[in-house]
Amino acid sequence: MSKSTFFTGQPIFNQLLYLIPRESVSRLVRELDTDRYYKKFKTYDHLVTMLFTSFYGCKSLREVTTGMMVVHNKLRHLGLHYVPRRSTLADANACRSETFFARLYHKLYDRYYGSLPDSRLPGGIEKHLFIIDSTTIKLFSDIMKGAGAKPANGKSKGGAKAHVLMKADEEVPRLVCISHASKNDRLLMHKFTLPTGSIIVFDKGYINYEKYTEWHQQGIMWVGRLGNAASMTVDEQREVSPKSASHGIQSDEIITFGRPSNHKNMPIAVRKIGFVDAATKKELTFITNNVEMEPEKIADIYKRRWQIELLFKRIKQSYPLRYFLGDNENAIKIQIWCALIADLLVKIVKSGKEKMVLRQYQQHDQAAPDDLYQPYGIP
Repeated sequence: MSKSTFFTGQPIFNQLLYLIPRESVSRLVRELDTDRYYKKFKTYDHLVTMLFTSFYGCKSLREVTTGMMVVHNKLRHLGLHYVPRRSTLADANACRSETFFARLYHKLYDRYYGSLPDSRLPGGIEKHLFIIDSTTIKLFSDIMKGAGAKPANGKSKGGAKAHVLMKADEEVPRLVCISHASKNDRLLMHKFTLPTGSIIVFDKGYINYEKYTEWHQQGIMWVGRLGNAASMTVDEQREVSPKSASHGIQSDEIITFGRPSNHKNMPIAVRKIGFVDAATKKELTFITNNVEMEPEKIADIYKRRWQIELLFKRIKQSYPLRYFLGDNENAIKIQIWCALIADLLVKIVKSGKEKMVLRQYQQHDQAAPDDLYQPYGIP
């Protein structure tokens, strides 16, 4: 085995690009036919250009193309032989399907996170905990329909919404769906599939009684917030122990959701827990299908939902999505996907996932793909 030269004399951007297997890109290009009608500006060139935009915080097409010309010689050995003109990049953002970038993100996640064994102790909450939430990205024009009423001046602004499923011990999105900001969160709950034994946490924007029942039947525990307009009847009032009361638990009840008059009752028992935060004095009401766990543990599980807010904050601070390189929906989605890919690449390096993937192949005496060895200078 020769000495690794991956971290020798190469810009950080180049090192991060090495984490994207060229074979995966080529396979997606063939499958989606994204190089059709493009003579020079191929899909890989487009990917590198948009990642350059994310990492360097470019705010305009001119800034992207000028910056790429400066570092072109450093990127040439990665297969980037063509720096696009502004019109070429704008056309590609408008016409090349954002599906390629979406599929690539999820392929990278599966490569570095999906197939790795979990080193945490079995039975720990972090190992089984999933969080779903969404974040809105404001747009200056009504390209994608925004949420809320139009302002008094009649000039409505658009918005994009990223619906995210995250595993609590990974701090990167496991599944992402991008829609118009006006789309209700619960309409995309059917896309989130979970393994048996999981714990899913969500806020009160995700109200879907059918999905609650489906998760319960699949052996999935869920914890959420009670909606303001929820209709329910109290079936059982439980006693709150002194230990639970000292942790802020105010009430513990078994309820039935829905109105008997319109036959919208849930067929499962639901638990409602009243909680008061000791620091903020804010009153919260949790709902869950777990009727056995201590109520203070239910409250603690819901507190972990804050991890996804930290994820949104990190992405928006590191890759500010305030300036977009196109005034159409496809271009906006491509830029959002590339910001997510950029964040994923950085997290892969920080967590050492790329070395764990290589080690996993070596421990099982398997021949790793050629592109897996490339970043480490292994022949």
